[in-house]
Amino acid sequence: MDRRGFTLVELLVVIAIIALLMAILVPALEAAKDRAKDVMCTSNLRQIGLAVLMYLNDSDGVTADVYKAQSNKDPMPSEDWCNGWRWYEKDTTIPIKADRLPAYWGVAYWNQIKSRKIFGCPAYKSVAGLAIRTAGIDPSEYFLLDTAAYGLNAFGSNIRVTEILKHDKFIFCTDHVEPRVEQEEVDMFHNNDRQSQWNLSHYRPGGNAERMPTYRGIFRHAIKVDEPYRTGGKAGVLWLDGHVNWIQETLGDDVPKKWYHVH
Repeated sequence: MDRRGFTLVELLVVIAIIALLMAILVPALEAAKDRAKDVMCTSNLRQIGLAVLMYLNDSDGVTADVYKAQSNKDPMPSEDWCNGWRWYEKDTTIPIKADRLPAYWGVAYWNQIKSRKIFGCPAYKSVAGLAIRTAGIDPSEYFLLDTAAYGLNAFGSNIRVTEILKHDKFIFCTDHVEPRVEQEEVDMFHNNDRQSQWNLSHYRPGGNAERMPTYRGIFRHAIKVDEPYRTGGKAGVLWLDGHVNWIQETLGDDVPKKWYHVH
C-alpha cells in the first residue's frame, strides 16, 4: 500500500489557514471577554444600588455619612473622610472605621451587603496600579483593588433623598480610579457647565503629574483607542434610584453639573 505524508506546500497551506483563523477568532474572543467584564461590572453596580436602597429604607431616607456610619462620635466629616481602599485595618481582620482616611466608602453599607466582591470591577485592577501607589499603598497590597473599584460622589453623602427631585438624574457612584470624587470638574465627569472646558482636569495634559497616567482607568470599558488621554471607551454609572447605565468617554459638555448635586 502506497503511503505518502504531507508535502511542504500542503503543510504551509494548513499553517496559513490556521493563522488566518486565529487572526479572525482572537479579536472576537477579546471582544467577548470585554463584554463579559461589562456585564459583571453593571451587575455589581446594581447590587450596590440595592444595598444603598436598603440602607435608605432603614435610615429614614438619609444616605450614609461615611464618616459617622461606624463611629460613636458625631463630628462634621473632615476633608479626608473615607477616601481609601481598605475594608480592614492593615494586616488584620478588624473592620476599619469609616472615619479613617484609608477606609473605603463601602464600609458604610457593610450591613446591607452580602459580599465585598460587588465593589470590584474586573477591568479596574490592570489600570489603577499607579493611582493606588501614589496613595501610599504598597504593590503587595494591590489585592485591595479587587473590592474597591468605584468612586463615590461625595455630594451624595449625608443627604435626605427627599431633597433630590429626580433620583434617576443624581449620580451616586461611578467607575473611577479614585475611591471618592469631590473636586467638581477636577475629578468628576462634568465640566462645571462651561462648554468646551475639559472635565477630569486632574487627569488631562497639564493636570496632576501623578494622576495623568491613570486617565485610562476611568473610561476603562470597551476601550478602542490606545492613546494616553483617549480610550474611546465608557464608564459605568450608578444612579440614586438604583439603575445603571454607561457614559461614553466625554469632555463633559454632555454631563450637567446638577447630576452630582442636590437640586
